Amino acid sequence: MNVTNLDYQIFQMINDQAIRHGSLNGFMCFFAQDAQYLLLLGMIIYWFTRNRLNRMMAIEAAISVLLGMGISFVIGHFLYRDRPFVDHTVIQLIKHAANASFPSDHAIGAFAIATMFLLYGKRMRFVWIIIAALIGFSRVWTGVHYPTDVIAGAIIGIVCSVVTHQICSHSNAVNKLIISAIRIYESLETKIWTKRTETQTRNM
Repeated sequence: MNVTNLDYQIFQMINDQAIRHGSLNGFMCFFAQDAQYLLLLGMIIYWFTRNRLNRMMAIEAAISVLLGMGISFVIGHFLYRDRPFVDHTVIQLIKHAANASFPSDHAIGAFAIATMFLLYGKRMRFVWIIIAALIGFSRVWTGVHYPTDVIAGAIIGIVCSVVTHQICSHSNAVNKLIISAIRIYESLETKIWTKRTETQTRNM
């Protein structure tokens, strides 16, 4: 049995659960389509804590996602693979364009962000990892990805996060560049809050 056949058999086994356990379909559709926004919301919340370490983490997570998407774009062109619903009869629960299936961009983004939260030792780090895993799994359940698409995406996301964190932690030049960007933002942020406070004071 080759890898492709095994991949499809595992896909069928997971995708068939949409019929056997239909009560979970709404849950899976949410994770397949919208749960990624929970991770983005997490990044935004950490950013607006005004903690510089959290802001470093958010920037590194964003860099990791962009790096992962760049890698995905290249792989998708050189190792193009059709979506499961193009070549097979599947239980497709969500709409999706018939573009490159390998690797999963959702898995890349989810695992890149969740891994960065893990590397920074956030309290909810394992919750974020579970959310990322559910996003990947739900993409197979809903019929838009093969298991290896998700596994490859997860690996790319994790590696991009680890590499980005290592570079940002050990390269003084990169570290200074990020800190400078944060300081510029904080300066603008302070000016905006000062103006708002002055306006509110005058209107009282």
